[in-house]
Parts: sequence; C-alpha cells; structure tokens
Amino acid sequence: MDSRHVQFRYTENFGASEIAQLCQLFKMAAFWAKDREPEAMAEAIAHSHPVVTAWDGAQMIGFARATSDGVFRATIWDVVIHPDYQGAGLGRRLVETLIAHPHMSRVERTYLMTTHQQKFYERIGFERNSTTTMVLHHQPVAAQLAKQLIGELAESQSVLTE
Repeated sequence: MDSRHVQFRYTENFGASEIAQLCQLFKMAAFWAKDREPEAMAEAIAHSHPVVTAWDGAQMIGFARATSDGVFRATIWDVVIHPDYQGAGLGRRLVETLIAHPHMSRVERTYLMTTHQQKFYERIGFERNSTTTMVLHHQPVAAQLAKQLIGELAESQSVLTE
C-alpha cells in the first residue's frame, strides 16, 4: 500500500467526531480497548501528552498517546492502526513520531505494555524488561484512601494560606 499521503499530527484537542472515530478504530483494531466509552477516552486524552494521530484524508487511521514527566520516565499507551493500513510501516512511524516529540525525546526510559506485539516494538528499539513491571489494579479501598488523602492535603493547604 502506498501510504505517502497519510498525515501524522500531534493532536491536542479532540472534538466529539474525533472521539467517535477513535472509539470506532478501537472497536476494529484494539481488542484491549474495544469497549472504551467516549467520555473515558476524552478524559484519558486530556491527561496525555503527546498524542499522535494518523489520517487518510478525513479518516483517522492511527492513534497513539503517552504520559511523561519530560525528563525521566514516559509510558506509551494505545498504539493502534486501522486493519486496512497495517503492514505498511505506519505503526512504526506513529511510535517514532510520538517519541520524537520534545516532551518525549529526552526521557531516560520509555515504557509500554503489549500483549502480542513484542517483536514489532523490538524492531523499533524497545527491549523486553521482565524485572521492573508491576501492576496495581483499581481497588475501591485504594480509591477511597486517595480521596481521603487528597482531602487532607487540601485542608492542610488552606491552613497554610490563612
């Protein structure tokens, strides 16, 4: 496939039509994200920087996002290419565009999680790392504790400013 016409963009604002296209793209090409709700995706995107999209005309055919402190650590999330465009090097360009962004390009370590695409990411330069990955699943107790701590911090901040 000739993909020279596909445009890659750093995208900061997503309207309802872009979110709808993204959710449709996830349904077609991302088993891990096929049931994500538009409101949740809008919130995740609002807290991500940078976000890269790939476009064939008015159709979103690729997406990737990252979170980063800009210096030490970054994590790449939700890399997806429309099935009709896979195998043309667009996924690689999507990831390379993401990590070339000024907020990512100086970071010491960039992490990502993948279920089946280890070989793809190894070709880009990522290495398997089984020693540092851990996960904390959402737990109601942890969420309640976080709310309590945030409340206590807010109270202590108001005492300091009085």
